[in-house]
Amino acid sequence: MRGLLTLRDLSTPEIMDIIELAIRFKKGWTVNFPGKKMVNLFYENSTRTQYSFQIAMINLGITPLSVNLATSSVQKGETLYDTVRTFESLGVDGVVIRHTQDEYYRELEGIKVPIFNGGDGKSDYPTQTLLDLMTIYEEFGRFEGLKIALVGDIAHSRVAHGNAEVMRRLGMKVYCSGPEEFADKDTAEYIDIETAVKTCDIINLLRVQFERHQEAMKMTKEEYHQNYGMTSERVAQMKNRAIIMHPAPINRGIEIASEVAECEKSRIYRQSENGVYVRMAVITLALQGKL
Repeated sequence: MRGLLTLRDLSTPEIMDIIELAIRFKKGWTVNFPGKKMVNLFYENSTRTQYSFQIAMINLGITPLSVNLATSSVQKGETLYDTVRTFESLGVDGVVIRHTQDEYYRELEGIKVPIFNGGDGKSDYPTQTLLDLMTIYEEFGRFEGLKIALVGDIAHSRVAHGNAEVMRRLGMKVYCSGPEEFADKDTAEYIDIETAVKTCDIINLLRVQFERHQEAMKMTKEEYHQNYGMTSERVAQMKNRAIIMHPAPINRGIEIASEVAECEKSRIYRQSENGVYVRMAVITLALQGKL
């Protein structure tokens, strides 16, 4: 299947090709695909991913189409495959999909237009991983030897599950930290938050995903912030060149204090900016037959 479903299928050189192309776009390089049309098909709410894909399409001369699922045939029971197959038959040149189901794309065998995974369940989120890597590469100029702590809701995070495997492959040392009920021992080695902020080059905060929890947290939001949140006091303990990242949306006063969200160490809004260039890169490579 064409497009970008997971980075696990790509080699390290292929991943670097995407990052380097994204950096070229950020520096002003342009390419145009007149007459092309692509669809955003989001079964979960989204701001950054949905609209950065749209802006990426517009920047590339592609007409973006967004589906309102509430008024679509999905409400009549239409399957994911039939929805995508319908758009393919209407002549679109690619489909961006976010879905609640892990590896939803396994249902789309036979679809010939490129599929771009905008996040699947708790499994993977390849363009988020790529924009995180681009942000880190811009900052440090390398991956080898860097230490990153994924902090927070590891168990429910497709960001954590997607990032950890690729970052280790690129030579980074990956740790996780956060409440015990959110831990996932298969994702990364555990490190306590106080050690993480003092020793890691990147603190990658993760959103507490209240919508995915079957039960309430064992602590209040205030307790979470005190125990695991990025406070001004924790920022003061970070290494000089260390940075703070977060896939967003951020829960201010829970994962991160408001005054920290845009402090000098924060790269949260740069990540959002880089998301446009990364998505321009993957769309370009797919339409050129290289993904």
